[in-house]
Amino acid sequence: MFVVIFGRPACPFCVRAQQLAERLESVDAIEGYRYVDIHQEGITKADLEKTIGKPVHTVPQIFIDQDHVGGFTEFDRYVRDHDLMAAAGA
Repeated sequence: MFVVIFGRPACPFCVRAQQLAERLESVDAIEGYRYVDIHQEGITKADLEKTIGKPVHTVPQIFIDQDHVGGFTEFDRYVRDHDLMAAAGA
């Protein structure tokens, strides 16, 4: 399972998403993750909307294995619902 996080600088939920992904990676619950700084990469919310297929109002926007999960809250819920930390022995 690979996680991609689209975020921006100084975004507290983006930081939390990165921290959660780092924890998951450290216990081998995911294969890895990539953080994409949308400002640095020149990606707009409109670009994300085209990929996701619905309006994007906030970041982070998170994908697991190319499937859109949502923001940090949805990512955290996904981890809990799929018991990823426990499944990895954390």
